[in-house]
Amino acid sequence: MWECAIEGCGERTETAEELLFHQATDHERVRCAVCGTTVADGYFAMRHTASEHTRTQYLRAYDADREDLKHREAVLERVEAEADVASVLDRLRDE
Repeated sequence: MWECAIEGCGERTETAEELLFHQATDHERVRCAVCGTTVADGYFAMRHTASEHTRTQYLRAYDADREDLKHREAVLERVEAEADVASVLDRLRDE
């Protein structure tokens, strides 16, 4: 079981893919504090920051600490180990 942690949403899904789809379609998009790009909240926002920016940029822009960074990296690792992210992206493109 997967649970959405965006702003205390609490939506539960059976698969990671359904959770990612929920986050991308049922929540407001957010603006990256580093570069200003607008992205889907949750996993996709974390993925954007991790792949497009350095750790230092993330820490500064989000007033985060190393524990925040470790937590986000652990979430990304778990989701990417269990979810077929490409299929979610395909589904979102088809919408």
